[in-house]
Amino acid sequence: MSETYDRGMAVRREVLGDEHVDAALAGTTPFTAPFQEFITKMAWGEVWARDGLDRRSRSMITLALLAGLGRHEELAMHVRAARRNGLTEAEIGEVLLHTAVYAGVPAANSAFAIARRVLADGE
Repeated sequence: MSETYDRGMAVRREVLGDEHVDAALAGTTPFTAPFQEFITKMAWGEVWARDGLDRRSRSMITLALLAGLGRHEELAMHVRAARRNGLTEAEIGEVLLHTAVYAGVPAANSAFAIARRVLADGE
């Protein structure tokens, strides 16, 4: 495809794992193919691949934003990614506690429930 796509696919696989990425790609249809290409190039090949922040920091920011915005459909995946990027269970808890102050207790409460399930499964 392109250098940006290839870089993005490598980062996406490193952060999310081959199993997750393979499943996402297997479910691609002609309708969703442009979106898969877009997120691989832009999110993973441009933003996640930048030198300005390490992956641990990017994972912390991502967890806080997903929790604060109530984007629960992505949160479990990024809790697993945060673990892959070296965050401990305690650090994930601290991110969500910090989120409670700035984004609200209900948002953090839901995020804690999702993270607890993922961490209990050892994912």
